[in-house]
Amino acid sequence: MKKKVAVLGATGSIGKSAIDVLRDQKDRLQPVLLTAHSDAKGLLELKKEFPGVLTSLVDEAAAEGARFDFSGRDGLLSAIAAAKADIAVNGISGAAGLEPSVAAINAGSDLALANKETIVMAAEVIFALAAEKHIHIIPVDSEHSALFKLIEAHGRDNVSVIILTASGGPFKEYSPEALSRVTPREALAHPTWNMGPKITVDSATLANKGLEVIEAAGLFGFPPEKIKIAIHPQSVVHSMIRLKDGAVYAQMSKPDMRLPIHEALFWPETIYSPFGVLDFASLSLTFEKPDLEKFPMLALAYQALSGGQCLSIAYNAANEIAVEAFLKGKINFLEIPRIVGYVVGNSASGANLESIDAILAADRAARKMAEDFIGSK
Repeated sequence: MKKKVAVLGATGSIGKSAIDVLRDQKDRLQPVLLTAHSDAKGLLELKKEFPGVLTSLVDEAAAEGARFDFSGRDGLLSAIAAAKADIAVNGISGAAGLEPSVAAINAGSDLALANKETIVMAAEVIFALAAEKHIHIIPVDSEHSALFKLIEAHGRDNVSVIILTASGGPFKEYSPEALSRVTPREALAHPTWNMGPKITVDSATLANKGLEVIEAAGLFGFPPEKIKIAIHPQSVVHSMIRLKDGAVYAQMSKPDMRLPIHEALFWPETIYSPFGVLDFASLSLTFEKPDLEKFPMLALAYQALSGGQCLSIAYNAANEIAVEAFLKGKINFLEIPRIVGYVVGNSASGANLESIDAILAADRAARKMAEDFIGSK
């Protein structure tokens, strides 16, 4: 029997990779739901390619006149419930992916999670709900997919340190003066990965790695001091673990998101994949420490993680607002960490929030603080 798959954000970068995996494994995987935010044309093409699949477009204006099964934000959540997928790939960008993750879990679908904000904002609530519904959460970020496999292989209790790798982005060698002149077009030109605009800017500021540090803590239960970063421009080593005896183990593959998606869709099996295969004859790997002064978004992430859930929510929300302002030309590149630092520094730390409604309220408050700060400049 084929495994039934929902792809949330099917026309985005993660979604397109997931669709490639579905094409490659059409004898074993069956798409039952494909969703998009506003790309009506792209979603209609997929609907034509996969007859019988349910479709949902969030942007109701873009959906008008098109034959989609569901539309609007509430329609997306209803579509996830109706699809009855065995597993849902959540490739939605940003905090908008949290409620769809909850909907997938409530529908009884395992979660192949590329939406890191689900864990950054709501790790405890999400894992409690997953345990209640007896579903599995399998990370799809290449770094967390690697850690998931490595920890599974060696045992959580044997690991002393986890090491996330980062490409360093396109501006690793820039001076602070040069960084102040970075344009949105330059920031969108990632040297290794082909990603959406928001995550590409996050990679340039190292905010993406900061979010991944918070995500790793939520997924695997390691404290901040046990989560390390290594700058690795080749993006071949996706993560490493150091065991208690000092030995280091790494996961290595070509930078191709189709591999971690394939692994998540077939977990706990390991079956053949054509994606990510390395040619060792051409490999040359380098590693170095991140520059936290030049790229303060990483240091701010550790500050937020140490301060608790509300500060992690504030970090993510302020960054989303700041990146949007940068892409619209309202602020310069170096103002992104200034805005995030202001919001994190002025948000309340303390106890974890116990409901999705409370988490979303904290997210809205942090966004307003960021917007007000930008507006006051």
